[in-house]
Amino acid sequence: MELSLSRTLLFSTSSIRHSSHQLQSRSYSRLFSLSLPFLTKINVNPSISTRFAVRSSDSITAKPSSELRKNRGGDKSEQDTKLRALRELFLKPNIGIDAYIIPSQDAHQSEFIAECYMRRTYISGFTGSAGTAVVTKDMAALWTDGRYFLQAEKQLTSSWALMRAGNFGVPTTSEWLNDVLAPGGRIGIDPFLFSSDAAEELKEAISKKNHQLVYLYDINLVDEIWKDSRPKPPNNPVRIHDPKYAGVDIATKLSFLRSELQDADSSAIVVTMLDEIAWLLNLRGNDVRHSPVMYAYLIVELDGAKLFVDNSKINSEVMDYLKSAGIQLKAYESIIVEVESLAAKGAQVWLDTSSVNAAIVNTYRTACDRYFERAGSKIKNSTASFAESSSQSMGPFGIYRTSPIPLAKAVKNHGELEGMRHSHLRDAAALAQFWNWLEEEIQKNAVLTEVAVSDKLLDFRSKQDGFIDTSFDTISGSGANGAIIHYKPEPHTCSIVDPAKLFLLDSGAQYIDGTTDVTRTVHFGEPTAREKECFTRVLQGHIALDEAVFPENTPGFVLDAFARSSLWKIGLDYRHGTGHGVGAALNVHEGPQSISFRFGNMTPLQKGMIVSNEPGYYEDHAFGIRIENLLHVKEANTPNHFGGITYLGFEKLTYVPIQTKLINFNLLTNTEINWLNNYHSDVWEKVSPLLDGSARQWLWNNTRPVVKP
Repeated sequence: MELSLSRTLLFSTSSIRHSSHQLQSRSYSRLFSLSLPFLTKINVNPSISTRFAVRSSDSITAKPSSELRKNRGGDKSEQDTKLRALRELFLKPNIGIDAYIIPSQDAHQSEFIAECYMRRTYISGFTGSAGTAVVTKDMAALWTDGRYFLQAEKQLTSSWALMRAGNFGVPTTSEWLNDVLAPGGRIGIDPFLFSSDAAEELKEAISKKNHQLVYLYDINLVDEIWKDSRPKPPNNPVRIHDPKYAGVDIATKLSFLRSELQDADSSAIVVTMLDEIAWLLNLRGNDVRHSPVMYAYLIVELDGAKLFVDNSKINSEVMDYLKSAGIQLKAYESIIVEVESLAAKGAQVWLDTSSVNAAIVNTYRTACDRYFERAGSKIKNSTASFAESSSQSMGPFGIYRTSPIPLAKAVKNHGELEGMRHSHLRDAAALAQFWNWLEEEIQKNAVLTEVAVSDKLLDFRSKQDGFIDTSFDTISGSGANGAIIHYKPEPHTCSIVDPAKLFLLDSGAQYIDGTTDVTRTVHFGEPTAREKECFTRVLQGHIALDEAVFPENTPGFVLDAFARSSLWKIGLDYRHGTGHGVGAALNVHEGPQSISFRFGNMTPLQKGMIVSNEPGYYEDHAFGIRIENLLHVKEANTPNHFGGITYLGFEKLTYVPIQTKLINFNLLTNTEINWLNNYHSDVWEKVSPLLDGSARQWLWNNTRPVVKP
């Protein structure tokens, strides 16, 4: 997409103003950052915040799984000590609660978080990125989704009940609390860790049993028992993201946002998502592993902006850069005081309640009430919708609608796309070197652990120009570990890479100009007929999605069945989405777009977006298969344009060979074989100039044309 200063052409966000109700809440669309603080039934109305779909039974029970009774998790005595200490806090006079909910997120609803905010991990021992812990005076339960069932079984002790969210008969957190607590209970949360929408939905759900949701603003109970052993907050320097990679300068982005504010009759917007702040200001940080972001809040007004960040992270170059952009620095902790100040001066504030935390939203609403009380005005409904409030000529009011930033960020400009293309080619070269090394070591009968293999891949990547970090923890799984969808090998517990078993490697990198995410599944010996059939059907789904052509305004869920159809034909499936959005030198998982069986996300795929294509299949305790490329949504060259609209398709960004040894060619059509040969031809053409020696020979050997027997 050509670089343009036109707001419509550059950001493609005009639809937000006129049909924001069609854009699914970001608490749902961040498919891979589910913390499940509340779980709701499927609802096709996209205006309803839907985190995860769960089927509930009429009779709700909470029992530890049989696996957990074996106590395969961590130190039970240590976990029990933590739970006892937490429950003792329930009884304090200024707290007085019957249950406490501990989500995965930080105050910014982040997927990846700093260690000091990993409260759910600390209290439960479960290290997966998605999950919610709930502790009552005599019970403890943890909810997570299908990607983490096996991992949770291994890590939780018998003190915890594992709730397999999404399975038939599993209650939601609110249903469980309604069942196990006597009516009129008090359920505590840290309001900074829940989006406003999540907190409101939870409050409504538990009210059925007259339970009260208690906002504990001034204390986080897990932090209280964590004490001095809790890691310190990160304090890493912020850097300017090179304009040639950003594609659009900060002045243009702020001008776009202020135009959106004016169109909405708003005077300010509060931005809390870390990647949105980094994208909007063309800044990058290093506060969170895998994500080049810094902990900060941002308030943009029509005539200025304030960045709430630890001042020690800002060097003189960044300070001058922000000053020239009209951005004032404020202390990170002063965000609440500033929100109160906005209401006090009568500002009309845009708040995206799907991402802005409940502490900020409730603070603003309360401050609005105080404003009108002081003014003696009869207008006290600070929670009115924009349509109801726009006629007010004076006084603060909230505008509660989807932020325009996520969609603008998702539609990549020319500079961002070029950076993504170049970084993916360098990444492909590193992967070719890695796979060549690994096959040579296996042939030498070398004993390699899953962690050693992961570390070696990092070594190859780190030598590429512009490498910064991995984009997530590498999933290096041999045999049964490959069936753990988000498996993370640990040095003292991981397996040896077994040449006689399938090996799944899902990895990615952060480069200065782009973000990568690629999965390949290989076999170093002779795969079984079952493994080959499953792999081939996953490949067929991957090809079907890659070749899809669809009309503009098509939501991603419409395409999900393309990737599953071949598996469905023999009664197989997988428990994760098929595709997620990807940032440009930003978070590896971003919304609002996705390709998933969860059909509440109505965000259409648009030209310039980047999504993953990653169907898979997993046999518990046996093997896992996944094939993943990143795709750029582009205009398709169709001979017709029915309805006078544009048709879209995909451009591949990932160029890494797919192992042909695992393919049952009798299952493939000639068209599918042609796709594979054309893809491998492109891999050779694009990546071979970056290689030499044995790695180049490996690439040649693995990109040769194949024929149907």
